[in-house]
Amino acid sequence: MPVDPTSIATWANLVTVGRMFVSPIMFIVIPDHAAGSWVAFLTWFVLCASDGIDGFLARRHGSTNFGAFLDPLADKFLVLVAMITLIDRHVFWWVPVAIIFARELTMSLYRVFVGTRGVSVPASKIAKWKTIAQQFAVAFAIAPWTAVDATWLWKGTLWLAVALTMISFFQYMWRAHRHNLDARLSNAG
Repeated sequence: MPVDPTSIATWANLVTVGRMFVSPIMFIVIPDHAAGSWVAFLTWFVLCASDGIDGFLARRHGSTNFGAFLDPLADKFLVLVAMITLIDRHVFWWVPVAIIFARELTMSLYRVFVGTRGVSVPASKIAKWKTIAQQFAVAFAIAPWTAVDATWLWKGTLWLAVALTMISFFQYMWRAHRHNLDARLSNAG
């Protein structure tokens, strides 16, 4: 039986909230050295996989307004906690993470702003690819077999994530501009 879109207490939302509460564990399990860690990698894998699980549950039982708002927020929180931890551990350079952080903060504030007007901003395909690239950049930086011996892999994936982050941001801004322009034209006519 499909869930009411206004529901908060659903299995998909429970998984999403759980992901947010477990995300800070990444501060603890990412090692103080750049050699990588199986514990950190497996924790990261489980946290990222939970995104697919809550998506599956939402598609199967129906999505909710709360879940549509919270799921992208949980993804951002998860990725940013890990990236900030990697900056703290002197693995990631702060510049690409600052670019990603600024975009994620801006988009979250934008979603809240337009959400108060009843407008939903679903994730675009590029934004989904952006999230996957961010998750892989972290995974490659903490996986023992790529953390030291394949730094080019996680550095390249991190910069790919930055590129996709900016492309998706400009895509959202272009759509917002087009929506506002269309609204003004329909009001004028």
